[in-house]
Amino acid sequence: MIEKRVKKNSCCGCAACYNVCPVKCIEMRADSEGFLYPFVNTELCIECGLCLQVCPFINPGVRVKDPDAYAAINKDEFIRMNSSSGGAFTALAGQTIRAGGVVFGAAWDSDWLVSHTYTETIDGLSAFRGSKYLQSRTGESYRQAKTFLDAGREVLYSGTPCQTAGLIRYLKRPYVNLLAVDVVCHGVPSPKVFQARLQEILKGQKADQQSSIEAIQFKSKVAPHCWRNAGFVIKYSDGHLSNEYAEATYQGVYGQGFLSNLYLRPSCHTCVVKGKNYGSDLTLADFWGVERVLPDFNNEKGVSLVFVNSGHGKKALDTTAASCLDVKAIEYDDLSKLCSMFTLSVQPHRNRAAFFKDFLAGHYSVKELVDRYATKTFRQKSVSALHQCAHKLGVVHFVRKMRGSCR
Repeated sequence: MIEKRVKKNSCCGCAACYNVCPVKCIEMRADSEGFLYPFVNTELCIECGLCLQVCPFINPGVRVKDPDAYAAINKDEFIRMNSSSGGAFTALAGQTIRAGGVVFGAAWDSDWLVSHTYTETIDGLSAFRGSKYLQSRTGESYRQAKTFLDAGREVLYSGTPCQTAGLIRYLKRPYVNLLAVDVVCHGVPSPKVFQARLQEILKGQKADQQSSIEAIQFKSKVAPHCWRNAGFVIKYSDGHLSNEYAEATYQGVYGQGFLSNLYLRPSCHTCVVKGKNYGSDLTLADFWGVERVLPDFNNEKGVSLVFVNSGHGKKALDTTAASCLDVKAIEYDDLSKLCSMFTLSVQPHRNRAAFFKDFLAGHYSVKELVDRYATKTFRQKSVSALHQCAHKLGVVHFVRKMRGSCR
């Protein structure tokens, strides 16, 4: 069998090519860093070109105009407190379910990796709630979504911008019954690094079997954590007792490596999807800086920022707001400095190659490697200092405009 591979900095791993191939000659495989890439069996390939037509990196959209922007808070306090920000996603998804539709999202699987799946029930939405800081596997979710769409069902598909772009390219034509929802994305870290760090934590807690894990949260708001200082929490059983490991999400080992861009997917540093008009209806984000723009709307429990990219998206937001959301319009100019992550790719850490060389050699733990390689440069330290100063002064986080900012 002769195989053909793609260039790693030109593949986001969305699996649109895998889903569209009519002869199933494409297989998604993890590389040494844990990221999935398509491998083509050239002996089976009929050179139909469909894989090239659906690739969002080969067929990027055009620059999107400044979208309408809104702050949103879920009226259900429980949902809001169990969401990464203001709970806008659950409200939108619930509206789709109540209309008899289907919702696709990223959920933890039995191996404590993240995969795209779907639900047709309100209870099933809890699996999609909350951030998962590693790249999810879309699998056959594009094919599944198309089946529901062709049957006339309402479908909400959520994912990173490249995943949603892959779906839009795969579908080839607009569907009035599709609501495409993406997120403002920093970049996707390596699932392999996450699994290694997870094993380190469990071993340190004397619970080194993954079967003992009961739940993982990356942005827990449960005290002593809060929205701005969210907790990375692992709940596990140790014999007959339930235990919990917790650390601050962004100050912990894994979070530091993530925010310093130490082990992101190579294509995240050359993303062609950010800020492009490829068909996404809504874009969701944490509304950092809400205290300056809408001080009366903030009580430190989380606020969602919603960008409306289409008329269909505006209709969905209006319908949801009537029953489930408190929504306030915002001038986009007030957010342009806040949302550089909406349009700009982050720069790779200068020690990325060295990190993976040592990581794959297996001589050091993830903690040791992050401590060694995620040290900030003088420029990064300056950006962090400016960031902290801006926050104290109540200014929008303008330093995000600078490439290389940690957060």
